[in-house]
Amino acid sequence: MVLVHSHLQAAPKLAAGIASLPGAGSAFASTQAAWRFLNNDRVSLAALAEPLREVGRQRVRDATADFVLLVHDWCKLAYDHPTRKTDLAQLTHVDDVGYELATALLVSAENGLPLAPMEMHVRTACGTLSTRTPAPRTRPHLEQILPTMDASRTWGLDRPILHVVDREADSVDHYRRWDKHEHWFLIRADDRRVKWSGKPWLLSEIGREFRRENKLSHVGDASYQGRTAELWVAETEVVLHRPAKKNVGGRRYEHPGRPLPLRFILAQVRDLQGRVLATWMLLSNAPAVWAGAEKLARCYYWRWKIESFFKLLKSHGQQLEQWLQETGPAIARRLLIASMACVVVWQLQADESPRAVELKKILIRLSGRQMKYGTPHTAPALLAGLWALLSTLALLEQHNLDDLKSLAAIIPYFRRE
Repeated sequence: MVLVHSHLQAAPKLAAGIASLPGAGSAFASTQAAWRFLNNDRVSLAALAEPLREVGRQRVRDATADFVLLVHDWCKLAYDHPTRKTDLAQLTHVDDVGYELATALLVSAENGLPLAPMEMHVRTACGTLSTRTPAPRTRPHLEQILPTMDASRTWGLDRPILHVVDREADSVDHYRRWDKHEHWFLIRADDRRVKWSGKPWLLSEIGREFRRENKLSHVGDASYQGRTAELWVAETEVVLHRPAKKNVGGRRYEHPGRPLPLRFILAQVRDLQGRVLATWMLLSNAPAVWAGAEKLARCYYWRWKIESFFKLLKSHGQQLEQWLQETGPAIARRLLIASMACVVVWQLQADESPRAVELKKILIRLSGRQMKYGTPHTAPALLAGLWALLSTLALLEQHNLDDLKSLAAIIPYFRRE
């Protein structure tokens, strides 16, 4: 709990170490204790992940949606001091070194709020560190998804899962494998050829037919880069009928498979003048009783919450890429602790009780952050406010308020004439 408290802050880039609240112990003692914990091989990632999963289970139980989203994505962890890390992996070319973080983030299908990271992997030069036991071997991105899908069935969630991935996962072979294992998915597709009404069409050609026949329907408002916009959608059934194209050992070949019927959703975000701002071509095997085209379009839109999570871990909150821990295991343990701090903030953001609303206003004032018009709070600002609040409460446990005012009077600015 002490380590989680130390991460309830928006850390400055130049001071991204383990923070210490005002207390009886020295900052050096806190740092030493954190070092011993983060470098203790007996502290398993699976054990550290369990509190995150318990939060996920609880929040899914409290939800009213028929299903929950699990968003899959990857990000690179790059360091300005690579020589201090002993196990950085070569990710692409010889000069591209760092760790790679893979995350499966649970997101509400009601309102798109992030709930908890349920599985995390850190790729290092020595192999993959994982919250799953046993840890998987290092594999290409798309080969990681099915094992995570299978593992999700062991987490004790009492709602079915819709797996959401960006267009990196647009793969005929993987669509067929995921469907064969009875996993539901929602993927942003590239322009691929499918069978529609018995004939082969490109998805873009089907989209043009939708527009020509005015089949896109305005289904409500949307937000695009902070601006109010409109969401337009259309849906039809298509069939993936072509063989999958695979590369093995530098040789390209075709792998035939069964025809796979899928829902094709064309979603457009338009400004109030009707100009198209963004277009998504989505493929899904999700049952129609779960969600219509509008709901699936919004579920894909909520995929960006995992990008916000990565930002919160990196430049907008925890400054992960400035941490000085020297090994992948120490980074991975601290990463899970920092994720617990993120979950605390998300729970507070989701709480709309009168007391929580009042607390969030206080935290924003304590943070010193300026909010955009119409934005009551952000996760980084709440982190900054929480640290100010916790520091104040810890200080008041040791010092009388009148004594603090008296000490402050030493500073010329605070002197009262």
